Amino acid sequence: METIHIYHTNDVHSHLENWPRIGQFLKQRKTLHLNNSEEVFLFDIGDFIDRWHPYTEATKGTGNIDLLNECQYNAITIGNNEGINLPYKELNHLYDDAQFDVLAANLYKKNEVYPSWNKPYEIYQTNKGTKIGVIGLTANFAHLYELLGWRLTEPIEELKKWLPILKEKSDIVILLSHLGIHDDEKIASEFPEIDVILGAHTHHFFEKGKLVRETLLGAAGKYGYFVGHVTLKLNEQKRINSKAATLYKVEELLEARDEQKQIQSYLIQGKELLAQKIVTLNEPLKVDPFKDTYFSRILCSALREWCKVDAAMINAGLLLGPLSGEVTEYDLLTICPHPINPCIVELTGRELTEILVETRDENLPHKQIMGLGFRGKALGIFVYEGIRFHKEMIFINEKPLVLEDSYSLALPDMFTFGHFFKGVLPHKQKTYFLPEFLRDLLKWKLQQMS
Repeated sequence: METIHIYHTNDVHSHLENWPRIGQFLKQRKTLHLNNSEEVFLFDIGDFIDRWHPYTEATKGTGNIDLLNECQYNAITIGNNEGINLPYKELNHLYDDAQFDVLAANLYKKNEVYPSWNKPYEIYQTNKGTKIGVIGLTANFAHLYELLGWRLTEPIEELKKWLPILKEKSDIVILLSHLGIHDDEKIASEFPEIDVILGAHTHHFFEKGKLVRETLLGAAGKYGYFVGHVTLKLNEQKRINSKAATLYKVEELLEARDEQKQIQSYLIQGKELLAQKIVTLNEPLKVDPFKDTYFSRILCSALREWCKVDAAMINAGLLLGPLSGEVTEYDLLTICPHPINPCIVELTGRELTEILVETRDENLPHKQIMGLGFRGKALGIFVYEGIRFHKEMIFINEKPLVLEDSYSLALPDMFTFGHFFKGVLPHKQKTYFLPEFLRDLLKWKLQQMS
C-alpha cells in the first residue's frame, strides 16, 4: 500500500501572527512523513495575502510568497485577495520567485493565453509511480478582473474542459477550489471523478472532512486558525482504498521557536518599508464611528471628488483611528486597512431616497460586519457629501431631490457585494474603480489639502 499525506491552508489573509507555528508544524510533518517513506504534498487554496498587514502591503505580497517557499509548498491557487486587490503589474510579478506551481485554470491574460506564472493543472508523481493531477479554480469576479486587465472565465466550464485530460493522465484528481462551499458541494455531486476537493473563499471548515458521494471535501477555515490534513491510502493498482481528513488547531500546536520575535519582525519590516511621509497635519484628525466628524467628511469628500458625482456616502466605521502630526504610508494603512474600492451607481431620485432612508436606520451603525473587504468592527453612522436632510425633505446639492430625476452616487464597493440596500443595488449597473483603495483616495485628498 501507498500512503499520501496532503496538508492544506486557505484564507490566511496575512494573519502572520499564526504563521511561525504553522510553518514549524508543516516542516516537521514533512520531515516525519519522508522519514517514514510516505509521500507528502502542501497546497494553499488562495487568499494567503491580504494588504491590511504592513509586511504584505509594503512588499505587495512578495514577502508572503517567501513564506510559502520556505515551507516548500507544491502548489497554490489564487484567491480574490491576490487577484483583484493587486494592480496588474504587482500580480503579474507576485510569483516571480515562487518555488511552487500556481494553478488557476480560469485566469487568463486578455489575449486568452495564460500568464507565464500560471497554468491550469499539474501532474505530480510519487516515488511509487502514482500520478496525482491537481487543478485550481478561483472565484468568478470576472468584471473586476477585466477592469484590472485580466480575463477570468467561468470556472465550471474550465473544469469541464480540463477534467477529461486530467483524468486520462492521472490516478488521483484533486481540485484546489477558491469558489466557496456551495460550489464545492455542487462540483462533488456532478463530477465524481474528482477524488478530493480542497476548498476556500467562504471560510468554512470541516473537522473530519465531508463526503459528497465519493468525493472528500476538506477546508481549513480562515486566518490560519487551522491546518488541514488529508490522508489517502492506495492499493497496488493505485486505487484509493481509504481517504480521511482532519484539522489541527494552530493554537494547540507547539509554540514556534522565537515565535513572538518572528511575528514582530513581520510588523517591523512592514512599518520600516512604509515610513515614507505623506503629509504633516497642523491639527489632529479625530474619529468616532458614531459621529459625523471632520475626518469622516474628508474621506467622503475625497470619494465624491475622485468619482466626479452628484453625491457620495461612506460609513464612519471605515476610519479605525485618528491621524496627527507627520503622517506616513504606514499610518494610513493602520487607520484605513480595507481593500475597498470606490464605486458609482446611477439611481433615480426614488431609488436614492430608498437607500438614504435605509442608511438612517438607528440600528444600522452598530451592525457588526464580517467580510466584504471590511477590516473594522462596527459599521458606524453614514456620512454624506452633496446630500442634506431637512425635516422630511432630501436635498441634493442644495436642490430638492426629484423622484424622477437621475443622480450619480459614489459609495464604497462593499455595499454592492453584501446584504445592504437589497431592494435597489443588486439590479443596478455599477462602475468600479480599480486598483484604487479608499486609503489611496484619502492620501490624495490630504496631499491636496496640504
